[in-house]
Amino acid sequence: MIERFYLKEFLTFKEAEMEFHPGLVVFTGPSGSGKSILMRSILASVGLENVDAQICESSVAWRIDEDRYGLQNESINIFRHVKKEKTRYFINNQSTSKSSMESISSKHLRHLSLKDYSDFEPSALLNLLDERLSAHTPNHLQVLQAHQEKYSQFKALSDQLKEIEEKEKNLSELKEFALYEINKIDAIKPRIGEDEELNLIKKQLSKKEKIENAIAEAQSIFGYESSVSSALGLLEVDSAFFDDAMNELRSIFESASERLEELEEVSVESILDRIEQISELKRRYGGVEEALAYREQKALELESYETIEHSKDDLVKQIALLKGSLEVSAKELSQNRQGVLKGTLEKLNEYLGMLYLREATLHLESIPLSFSGEDKVILGLAGTRLDKLSSGEFNRLRLALLALGVESMQENGGVLMLDEIDANLSGEESMSVAKVLRHLSTHYQIFVISHQPQLTSMGQQHFLIYKDDESRVRELNDEERIEEIARIISGESVSDEARGFARDLFERIRG
Repeated sequence: MIERFYLKEFLTFKEAEMEFHPGLVVFTGPSGSGKSILMRSILASVGLENVDAQICESSVAWRIDEDRYGLQNESINIFRHVKKEKTRYFINNQSTSKSSMESISSKHLRHLSLKDYSDFEPSALLNLLDERLSAHTPNHLQVLQAHQEKYSQFKALSDQLKEIEEKEKNLSELKEFALYEINKIDAIKPRIGEDEELNLIKKQLSKKEKIENAIAEAQSIFGYESSVSSALGLLEVDSAFFDDAMNELRSIFESASERLEELEEVSVESILDRIEQISELKRRYGGVEEALAYREQKALELESYETIEHSKDDLVKQIALLKGSLEVSAKELSQNRQGVLKGTLEKLNEYLGMLYLREATLHLESIPLSFSGEDKVILGLAGTRLDKLSSGEFNRLRLALLALGVESMQENGGVLMLDEIDANLSGEESMSVAKVLRHLSTHYQIFVISHQPQLTSMGQQHFLIYKDDESRVRELNDEERIEEIARIISGESVSDEARGFARDLFERIRG
């Protein structure tokens, strides 16, 4: 529920603050006083409307999915919309986006102002039947949950089978392509690091002749080795450093000569061809490692193609077993639903009669096996298509369905907001709407704008919106409520007769 609301600087309102109780909360006031502005502001405070108020703030008893939204719950969560240069949104002083706030709020609050057909969708009506069944037939819920779990498995396996069958259509081409890709890489047999080795050999080959000539010329240094050693001896200098240097030089030249001899057997053309092959792999796959990884992937695909027939046979057997079990549970679900359908329709028509609407029709239609069984619930209203209903009739039909749902609800239903749902109704029709809303208020907190005495008197909390130099709001006590109901009955000039009628109506409802 919404426990508190605060508004600052929006259109005709300078400031407003209200504390709310559970149940039916009624807003009344003269035309143009700001009732709809206030309703929009409450919606805006929780991200469900766009307004230019400086501050809209609601304290709510809603739990937030902390992991999903990255927000921390408090004992009472405070939703705030603040506008300075731009509009910003906060929950418990933590900055958030409007879309996140809207996502959280929409799970707890419904604004019944537009023609939203979701309550009349077959899935919603089927859920309504199942909830009524589960209230007195717990086994039905167990059967439904088991059916849904099996159907999820059935769907997943069916999707796998469909994928296999799609692959089967092109299986020979897929196998041929995988083999072609594997063979193409195997023909080259690349090694990681081979391209660096080949480029080094290519570089050495390009300098082979120059190296040979340079070494041949440099070999003459060894002809002076003994002369240098003698000179160092005469100079009484230890020649060990010179001997070591010459030995190191001799070793380098010998290693180079051996490498040059090896290169004699290397074909320049074969090296260049191999470099081109490796380069082509790198161009195609990005590198030798990537080419080998791609080959492994294709090898695994080829293996899966080889076992696809075996996989298909297993899937077909599992799917057939699951389907048989699902057909049994779907039949049981249908029988349960048929058993409660008549009573549900009678109760719905009871509410519709209270709301001065024509009787409804409700029947089950068979559909292919689905997550919820094999049933589709179809709602009709005698003599009128649902999309041709007036907005008043439409909302009263929604109220009847909501009232029907309340009978099997196990927990609080959240918040409903209705804008002038009793507009253009007769006194009797307005009273019927009021009674249904009072019934709904056992599980919902309901905010409603009313211009009729019947609904106004039925409220469990009553706020008056009025206007002098600005729009203001205040909660009324019982005597003030009677005076406001009298104003609604007779207009601004309240007569004693209107006061008497208002008191009688108010006390009769309280009684």
